[in-house]
Amino acid sequence: MTEDPGLARQMWHQLEPINALFWYSKEMFDEAGALGYAPDDRWSSYFAWRAAPLGPVGATQVASAFHSFSPRTVAAHFPAAWAVASPERVLEARTRIVDRMYRALLGEDGLADPGLAEAADLLRAAVDAADFAGRPLAAANAGLPWPDEPHLVLWQASTILREHRGDGHIAALLTAGLDPVESLVSFAAAGAAPVETFASRGWTDEEWNAGRDRLVARGLLAADGTVTEGGRELRDSIERITDDLAYSPWRALGAGKAARLSELTMPLLVAVLKTGLLPGSNTLGIGKIQAPPR
Repeated sequence: MTEDPGLARQMWHQLEPINALFWYSKEMFDEAGALGYAPDDRWSSYFAWRAAPLGPVGATQVASAFHSFSPRTVAAHFPAAWAVASPERVLEARTRIVDRMYRALLGEDGLADPGLAEAADLLRAAVDAADFAGRPLAAANAGLPWPDEPHLVLWQASTILREHRGDGHIAALLTAGLDPVESLVSFAAAGAAPVETFASRGWTDEEWNAGRDRLVARGLLAADGTVTEGGRELRDSIERITDDLAYSPWRALGAGKAARLSELTMPLLVAVLKTGLLPGSNTLGIGKIQAPPR
């Protein structure tokens, strides 16, 4: 069988928007407000939605698992988030959001489409082939009970796989010797997104500039903050390693079934993009950063 780690990136690009609609949907803001989080600020509930599978963890554990956020920013939300709603209640609301969101997007006929059920089965098969050692967020989501409805299975499986990739990406960053702020500074310098896009991570200008200075001292950035050849090579290697570490579920599924999954989820992807809710610039570098040829 021909190896193609790039398939992991292709499938991530296909599935990430379908999953990410959650964070921008009206249903999310509605449920956040009903729980007691600020109904007009997605960051007030973001940390709870994403950390809930870990249980009632504190700021240290969340900052470690999320990696790119300032510990100070995380500490502003934990343990306060669990005083608003327990992880169990947050997870129940998370399921309601996905159910309402996809029902509004697809309608009852779309939810009953056999292709959606087939896509959910394929995604779950990919999850079943994943290795969760050293991947705390992916493992926590994989430990949740599976729902019955295909649209809920599809979102849960895509969440597990996006966290599986994210956990692997953190491993690649650590291997490259980049701390959280250096990871963001170098990513921005490589063209992933404008610097202001990363403001949500909570680093001060002083912390950002100190991270930039450390990268300049390593020869990864020039004095003006632009990426050097060495910096570009390091970021390229991180992208390759990330794809390699995310490949096992897709290797097991196989290129043919992955292509079928892409075909089946394309209508959902188009519907998501047509909502106009997803931002044009994102902190993940989708559409901006590609893994280099091997």
